[in-house]
This record gives sequence, C-alpha cells and structure tokens, in this order.
Amino acid sequence: MKMNPIQMVDLKSQYLRIKPEIDAAIQHVLDSTAFIQGAPVKEFEESLSQYTGNKYVISCGNGTDALTAALMALEIGPGDEVVTTPFTFIATVEAIALVGAKPVFVDVCEETFTLDVNRLESAITPKTKAIIPVHLYGQCADMEPILNIANQHNIRVIEDACQAIGTEYHFADGSVKQAGTMGTVGCLSFFPSKNLGCFGDGGALMTNDADLAGKLRSICRHGSSERYHHERIGLNSRLDTLQAAILTVKLDHLQEYITARKEAATYYHAALSDLDWLSLPASSPYSTHTYHQFTVRVKNGRRDALKQHLADKGIPSAIYYPVPAHLQPAYASLNHHKGDFPMAEQLCEEVLSLPMHTELTKEQLDYICHTIKNFPL
Repeated sequence: MKMNPIQMVDLKSQYLRIKPEIDAAIQHVLDSTAFIQGAPVKEFEESLSQYTGNKYVISCGNGTDALTAALMALEIGPGDEVVTTPFTFIATVEAIALVGAKPVFVDVCEETFTLDVNRLESAITPKTKAIIPVHLYGQCADMEPILNIANQHNIRVIEDACQAIGTEYHFADGSVKQAGTMGTVGCLSFFPSKNLGCFGDGGALMTNDADLAGKLRSICRHGSSERYHHERIGLNSRLDTLQAAILTVKLDHLQEYITARKEAATYYHAALSDLDWLSLPASSPYSTHTYHQFTVRVKNGRRDALKQHLADKGIPSAIYYPVPAHLQPAYASLNHHKGDFPMAEQLCEEVLSLPMHTELTKEQLDYICHTIKNFPL
C-alpha cells in the first residue's frame, strides 16, 4: 500500500476525522445567518475560559491583533519600551511598533530558544512598561523569574502564547498554570496550523482582571462598549461566528491533538537521538511541550543541505525563523547589527522544523527518520 504524501501540517485529514461535527456546527451558523457576534462566539469564549482557567476571554480577529490590543489596553505607546525576544514570529515585534513603542530585545536561551531571564534585568530602563515573553514552538518561557522581575519593577507582562495553547508551566511551589494565564494578559492565535486552529484567522485575549477585560473587549470592537458610542480608539477585530463554531468543536479534541503531537515527538527523539550532528528539542524542567513545531538544530552549517535532502525525498520542512527581528529591514531604525544577539542569530542559521501534526503515521515517521539518518555529511 502506497504511503500518503507527507505534509508539514495535514489539515485535511484532521478535518475528515471530525467532519460530521464540524459540518453540523457550520450548518448551524449558516441556518442562523448570525455571521458576526452570533451565539457560538460567546459559547467558545466560555469554553476556552473553562479550559484555561482564566476568568475572562475576549476573542478577536487574529494573534497579531491580540498583541496589539493588549498593548493598547495597557496604554503603552510612544516613548515607552517593551522588552521581548528577537527570535520570534515578527508579529510580536510588529505589535510593539504599531502602537509607537520601542522594542527592546533580550537574547534567547540555547536550550529552549525562549527569552534568557539572566539577561532580562539589564534590558529594563525607566521607560520599560511591559515584557512580552514568547512561548515558542509549544514550550513556555521561564515565567517565574520573569514575573518576579516584572513585579520588582512594576512592569506588566503580556504573554505571547500564540504557539503554546495547552502548555503547562510548573512553579517552584508545585502549582501549575497554562501558557497565557500567568501574566497581565495572555494572547492566542488560532491560525489554521496552530494546535487549536480555525479555518481562517482567529485570536483571543485572556485575563483575570475585570476592568482590563472590559477595555480589551471595547478595543476589539472599535473602542465601543455601547453601539455607536466610542470611549477609546479601537480596532475592528472580531472572531466571526463560523470560526467560533469550528473552534468550539476542535477545543473538545485539543487534548487528543496534543497527545498525538507528543507521541510523534517521542518517536523523533527515540529515532534521532544518536545523531551527534543534530540537536533535538530540549526538555525543560519548568514547562511541558505541546510541539506546535518539532524544531531541530543542524550543526556544521549543514541545515540548508539537509532541508534540500529532505525535499528531494518528498519530505517538507520549514525554517522558523531565517532572520531574527533585530536584523529585519523594517526595524533598521533600532540600529542593531549582526552580533548584537548571537544566540538568536545562530539559531536562525541552524533551526529546521520537521513535519509535525496530529495525523502523522508510523510509516511516515519511519521514512522521515530513515531519510535523516541517511543524510550524507
């Protein structure tokens, strides 16, 4: 029997597994014709609140809008600084720039690729108003020391949890919290390839602060709490009813999706751990890993060659990310140069993400790992 083509993300097979549930949810919305702010939007927000443990969930148009709205609600703008990592999807930095604030970068850890807490305090100035740690690839940044430093300096923490829904952080006292539930605001993306993905764009904000939740909801609705009355400048950023209905169905399957990803990751680790030229994702003592991506590091300058080798054998792979934020032309005004954040720069030259999704078969994993093992060094 011929093996199905390997995909980076197999959304079609995932859909077919739950097709009756998804189709019924979509049909319900079509029948209601309540395409904006229909009942499924509130239902999804309530379900996500229950899942994460956050009191307030405000759905929005996408993860970038979530980050932007969070900064707006905290009244961060021109003259302010926001500390984050240069090794992230550009939306993290873009949101800071969009509100007129200055992104201030802190290099990342070699083990987890997340913000290096040992370098954090030196980046804080009297102008620092927030820290945006990025929970990358499905693993949390080290939140306990980040929160402690933020509290000492009276700085807000906005969690970029767009790649880490369902990931758990373990505090020193034994308590456990989900990604996106520890800071002042947590931001999520439901881009189709995410662990919880819709069939278009979608996002959400999470907080336990009632007043802040009200501001966030207002901002995402044109700065309005009452129709045609606008108390603040806002965005047009709503999760449409069709996407909310789809996400409500998929949220019920999220834990099985996470389990499937962990099983695939376990297979990769077992099969590839003996390759000394390949560095596999490290396990963190403080965070679980939900494997939004399975990202390896290829040593000896051979990353691009391995990527081509895999492509020649019909195996997709991806580079997240080829250029760090501080070296992007859009942020040249920050006057950073190559060498400013060496770990982030090195990762951009070495990282390669292998196929990772809920529908990977043993046959496909066998083939991927066999192909990697036979890569000519």
